[in-house]
Parts: sequence; structure tokens; C-alpha cells
Amino acid sequence: MLIDKTLPKFIIVGLINTIIGSAIMFLFYNCLQLNYWVSSASNYAAGSILSFFLNKYFTFSVKKWRLSMVILFICNILICYFMAYGIAKPFVGGLMRNYSQKWRDNSAMFAGMVLFTGLNYLGQKYLVFRNNNHDHKN
Repeated sequence: MLIDKTLPKFIIVGLINTIIGSAIMFLFYNCLQLNYWVSSASNYAAGSILSFFLNKYFTFSVKKWRLSMVILFICNILICYFMAYGIAKPFVGGLMRNYSQKWRDNSAMFAGMVLFTGLNYLGQKYLVFRNNNHDHKN
């Protein structure tokens, strides 16, 4: 089932990560003048550790530890990041070609966040924390 009881929990974890990560991302881009890729990557570097623990224990209720889970989590984050932001930048840039670079990049970072969230949920549910039904709390 694509949507189940884990989705609302994933959204709560995502909201926490989004508040923290997007503050870092937009601060780095707009105040520290760091580029698009450094600013957006810092968002996920900061939030990934928190996300792993909150999603492992709270969202998917997985008790056991496996190195493969950590490796899959890191791979999932990286794949989702590069897909989401790699798609968002040229897509939004094309749609907003008459706007300033700052508006295009900020809009692309927002679109990347949205796309990343959907891809990341699917990756965590069906790749990282899959086949752990025997590990779940009832």
C-alpha cells in the first residue's frame, strides 16, 4: 500500500526537518551568499542524521540496527537529492527565465524540497526500512 499510517508520521518528521533545513538552506544562499548546490546540500546534510533516527524509531518503528540500513539511507538521500534538485533547477529556470537568478534559484530550491520529500518517503518506505515488519512495534 502506497499510503498508510506511516505517512502522517513521515510528514511530522518532515516538517521538523523542513523548518530546520530550509532555514539553513535559505540563510546560506541569501545571507552567506553560498551557491545553489552548497546551500541546498547543507539542508540535507544537517537534516539527514535527525531524519534517520526519527524515521527509524518514530515513523517506521524499526528496532534493529543493520549497517545495510544506514548505507541504504545514505544512498536514498543522495539519489533523491540529486534527482529532485537536478530536475528542479532546469525546470524552474525554464519556467522563470524572465526572473532574476535569485528568484529562479530560490524557487528551484523550494520545488526541489517538495520533490525530494515525495521521493524520499518512497525510498525510505520501500527501500531503507522495507522487510522490517518483524522489527516493528505493534
